[in-house]
Amino acid sequence: MSIVIEGCELCETAGGEVLHQGVQFRVVLVDDARYPGFCRVIWRDHIREVTDLIELDRMLMMDVLWQVEHVVREVMQPEKINLASLGNVVPHLHWHVIPRYTDDAHYPAPVWAEAQRQPTEESLQIRRERLPALRSKMQQRLASYL
Repeated sequence: MSIVIEGCELCETAGGEVLHQGVQFRVVLVDDARYPGFCRVIWRDHIREVTDLIELDRMLMMDVLWQVEHVVREVMQPEKINLASLGNVVPHLHWHVIPRYTDDAHYPAPVWAEAQRQPTEESLQIRRERLPALRSKMQQRLASYL
């Protein structure tokens, strides 16, 4: 039986385009025009912290996180990957996997900071063109995760 909290955005919605749905987690592509390739790893149950999970579930969550990071790096070719698990606004266990580029809107600050520039449409278009490959590669990479 899954733990669901009424009013929790990640309990009530997918949280993005589902790239992989496992029994205990899902991986989604976030619809963020400034950050094509931004993914989330979301735990199915409404859990607040990684340490609320049993050891095997913590290991699964971290392994999936590394797999997602690997695919995002390979396909999106960023200068840096940001990993974040904040949960201050949505206290449901999830990790952000964000490809970062020196010309993105916030670099070198976090994506939640004040924007420092507008990325060029050309650079965003190049990144958007990689999304079909990201979808395909992510599904292949996570296919063995039930």
